[in-house]
Amino acid sequence: MYNTFLKAKWTIGETVIGYWLSVIGYWFQRRRIIATLWLFVSLSLAGYAQTKAGTLEKKFIKHGLVDIQTLDPTLKVELKYSTTDNFIKEDVYGDLERAYLQPMAAQKLVKANQFLKQEKSNYTLLVYDGARPLSVTKIFWARMSHLPYNRREDFVADPAKGSIHNFGCAVDLTIADENGKPLDMGTIFDFFGVSAEPRREAEMLKSGKLSRQQVENRKLLRRVMLKAGFTSIQTEWWHFNALSRAKAKAKYGFIE
Repeated sequence: MYNTFLKAKWTIGETVIGYWLSVIGYWFQRRRIIATLWLFVSLSLAGYAQTKAGTLEKKFIKHGLVDIQTLDPTLKVELKYSTTDNFIKEDVYGDLERAYLQPMAAQKLVKANQFLKQEKSNYTLLVYDGARPLSVTKIFWARMSHLPYNRREDFVADPAKGSIHNFGCAVDLTIADENGKPLDMGTIFDFFGVSAEPRREAEMLKSGKLSRQQVENRKLLRRVMLKAGFTSIQTEWWHFNALSRAKAKAKYGFIE
């Protein structure tokens, strides 16, 4: 009788232990499955980003554009649209790390960097965007669909007309100091507000919304860019054109 009791107790114990072992085994197996799936997704996303970057570079090269750092390795590049640090908070370039421009525009940029170093030897130009496919401009336009047409054009180019970026003839940039840190321009890149507008700088300075040093930093950027042959616009301190839209369109085709 006692032996039967012990045997039954042992059997129950084995059952309980077996149950928990199976639970633990299932838990570890599930973790392995999740880890495997996560690795697969991560590798897939990384592969997609690399493919996207490779596709863009091939497209730029096909259109005769050049990597600006092959002409001047001291130029710094931090493509904001290869990150989420931009006005749509989306990475639309994948792993693209190099900025491309038409050769003529790239040569002007090299000159601008030389002019900058003549004034401030430890400073260098920091490029946020160069050539931009029309497909990306269409994404920007769509993201601003909540605004009426005339207001949308204050912030992004109408894809029907195209941005000068779409021809490889415009550049968005700032100045970096000797530590690689961007100078204080009063607003971040892609800031959609009056404080970013060069035409409002005197007003913003008078009201205290911009400091004298911030305005001087912008003037330094404009000075070297204009001296090199670029033109500025009145709504964005960071944007400069190597050609007008009409001339860029007549000379080069859209980068789709």
